[in-house]
Amino acid sequence: MKIIILGAGQVGGTLAENLANEQNDITVIDTDAQRLRELQDTIDIKTVVGTGSYPQVLRQAGADDADMLIAVTNSDETNMVACQIAYTLFRTPTKISRIRSNAYLKQKELFKSDAFPIDVLISPEQVVTNYIKRLLEYPGSLQVLDFADEKVQLVAVRAYHGGLLVGQELRKLKEHMPSADTKVAAIYRRGQAILPTADTVIEVDDEVFFIAAKNHIKKVMNELRREEDSYKRILIAGGGNIGYRLAKTLESKYRLKLIEHGDGRAKFLSENLSKTVVLMGSATDKALLEEENIDNIDVFCAVTNDDETNIMSSMLAKRLGARKVMTLINKAAYVDLVQGGVIDVAISPQQTTIGSLLTHVRRGDVVNVHSLRRGAAEAIEAIAHGDKLTSKVVGRNVADIDLPKGTTIGAIVRGDQVIISHGKLMVESDDHIILFVVDKRRIPEVERLFQVGLGFF
Repeated sequence: MKIIILGAGQVGGTLAENLANEQNDITVIDTDAQRLRELQDTIDIKTVVGTGSYPQVLRQAGADDADMLIAVTNSDETNMVACQIAYTLFRTPTKISRIRSNAYLKQKELFKSDAFPIDVLISPEQVVTNYIKRLLEYPGSLQVLDFADEKVQLVAVRAYHGGLLVGQELRKLKEHMPSADTKVAAIYRRGQAILPTADTVIEVDDEVFFIAAKNHIKKVMNELRREEDSYKRILIAGGGNIGYRLAKTLESKYRLKLIEHGDGRAKFLSENLSKTVVLMGSATDKALLEEENIDNIDVFCAVTNDDETNIMSSMLAKRLGARKVMTLINKAAYVDLVQGGVIDVAISPQQTTIGSLLTHVRRGDVVNVHSLRRGAAEAIEAIAHGDKLTSKVVGRNVADIDLPKGTTIGAIVRGDQVIISHGKLMVESDDHIILFVVDKRRIPEVERLFQVGLGFF
């Protein structure tokens, strides 16, 4: 696939890295020549220096025969105009744009073909807000991902001392929970992936990914770790786009406080949030945190625009007694350094956003993609089509499907029915299949599984 990416920032760079490793023809456009050189040194891509919304720059990047344009610069206006030009001058089939401003997002009619012809809108702030909201719904989770219109969820938890299954084989799962069907899709132990079997023993500190119907998730979590009380009191550090959206989403359900250092912004927040206590000051101010009874806070959530502020304020909050800390970190190198130590959950906005973009790039009928383990693994929802003659999965038992190494089928959604995968389960046409892929290099093989033969048409 020939793809043009506008913007070589964190999202654009991460995306280029993901796609270039999957035999796509990638060209990245940016005004920063130094940043483009750095990208070219690490991955096999073409680059063009210039403004991505200029017709001549798009033409230079190969827009005449591009399959897809992904506009993820920091400017909403540049992204929107680039999509317009790609549609009008180059008839680019698929146009994806990052739009950050709510002022645009509220006006849905702007994004129709007779206005700004954008096929897919990506709002990183909204994606991150939804991500944090799901983590708060399941205390103790490291990651919560939705599939098949929220019928199925894939959840990552860390196994702690006291969990009922720690030190036991996975086959015991069914004995402990006869009423809740689940499957452990993968285990990460000391950073290495383990594809679990029935006799795999769960150890303390294992990162366990399990899949289950949404209404069974809490029951399974309680087996793997001590049951945690629901969160009630939340302190948000940072009142930018993410902090504001998060407070707006959560304030009706939780007791919220928000710290913002900017005078004008704090005033805006206090006027536009109805149930949130807005505090003006620094999230790294020890006296302020103690004054606001940080030791009684269930979750400290640092979402400022500065990684260092987020990390330091989270470490301080934890030392002062906050029950859980969640930290937004843009620099990928920092995520691995801090997760699992003092910081309970490190959130990478690039990785949460990247799944939304990859969904539209995958071949076969892929309807959902989630990036896992900082991009090392993926969870995919694909729809099976055809019959036994035209498809490599339809009409076959799960055990008989030639899955790439390191790939497991976690569950199948058939209409409203959630069926946890087992060897004798037969795949039918239109089934939604949830797969866990430990080795991303195998993604093209997974895609080929879900491409139907010509006889289907």
